[in-house]
Amino acid sequence: MNFPFYIARRYLVSKKTHNIINIISGISVVGVMVGTMALVIVLSVFNGFEKVVVSMFNVFDADLQVSPRQGKTFRESELPSESILALPGVINYTRVVEENALLRYREKQYIATIKGVSPGYEKGSPLDTLLVEGEMVIQSDSFDFAIPGFGIAYYLGIQVNDPENLISIYVPDRNSHINTLSESSFRNETIKPSGIFSVQQDFDNKFMFVPLRFARRLLNYTDEVTSAEIRLTPGIRAETIQTRVEKLCGPRFIVKNRLQQQDMLYKTMKSEKWAVFLILTFILIIATFNVIGSITMLILDKKRDIGILRNMGATQQLIRRIFFTEGSLIILSGAVGGLLLGFVICWLQQRFGLIKLNGGGSFVMNAYPVEMKIMDFLMVFVTVFSIGLAATWLPVHRISAKFSDSKN
Repeated sequence: MNFPFYIARRYLVSKKTHNIINIISGISVVGVMVGTMALVIVLSVFNGFEKVVVSMFNVFDADLQVSPRQGKTFRESELPSESILALPGVINYTRVVEENALLRYREKQYIATIKGVSPGYEKGSPLDTLLVEGEMVIQSDSFDFAIPGFGIAYYLGIQVNDPENLISIYVPDRNSHINTLSESSFRNETIKPSGIFSVQQDFDNKFMFVPLRFARRLLNYTDEVTSAEIRLTPGIRAETIQTRVEKLCGPRFIVKNRLQQQDMLYKTMKSEKWAVFLILTFILIIATFNVIGSITMLILDKKRDIGILRNMGATQQLIRRIFFTEGSLIILSGAVGGLLLGFVICWLQQRFGLIKLNGGGSFVMNAYPVEMKIMDFLMVFVTVFSIGLAATWLPVHRISAKFSDSKN
């Protein structure tokens, strides 16, 4: 058996001369355990929130979006749509026109973004599962319909089953040269709402779906589009198809996957997660001061044992290894205990939703979401163990050397 490990293990579990040393050692283990548990729980909760947000955005955003590198619009014939649709894994190709517009319903007004989509959009989009009222109908024969977000509908008081009141949409006339704001400076169309969708507040308050032909007529477009959206077979890697679409589209176009479409949001979430991780790590560093005190007092308590070991031929390096192993066992006990405790708490939250969100039912989930990742557990263990070893090395190196000098 490894001699330093054997002695260190005996020191860890045996009763010390002074009871306060046992108490400090216990506090050291508990401090490391609580810090480790907090890191695991916080990272898992952030993972849970990230998964919820990503799932909500994934419902709305297409797998791939093609947009012009320069300018706002392009001719739809400039994209090889047939070649893109022929790629394995591509199930839907949608031409899109987006523009800000003023909406008027009865006496209320609201500025929103109209999103004109080509026929067949509803077949490749899960938008029909997000309807809270009405039907998933955007165009039927020669009739055009609108599907506003819940926030827009709530603010304007839109009633789906009200045939007498239509939504009036106003956009600036591109061909108008009048400098003053007048009615002749705007183009206007009316449309009947067929349903109301709800997915996430940012989308609900911003977008209203209309047919592509309606958006073009309103904006005085012919075959212009602002982007093209591509949806893929579930489970296929978007990055693989993205590379092939980029080659087909050429350098004049930018092809973005879902993460790139919401790049700022995901970067912000990652930054917040690691900022909290660093804060808790600093707190953990403070907690490891107990380990320094525990090892220091243990060395002082075991002066007689150190003297006996030295008389038996133990080297200074061996004595240091004993107490370094002792500190390592304290850190290891706290880290493993914290990981297990964090896992149990996260599992209970996943299973039973013990800690609820205080939102009165306004959130998309009732309890704090949790998602555990093995890499987070490994990273927390490495972080805790590294900090603990550094805290152990300090008293072992300095105090044992001082004691050795005093004996000489």
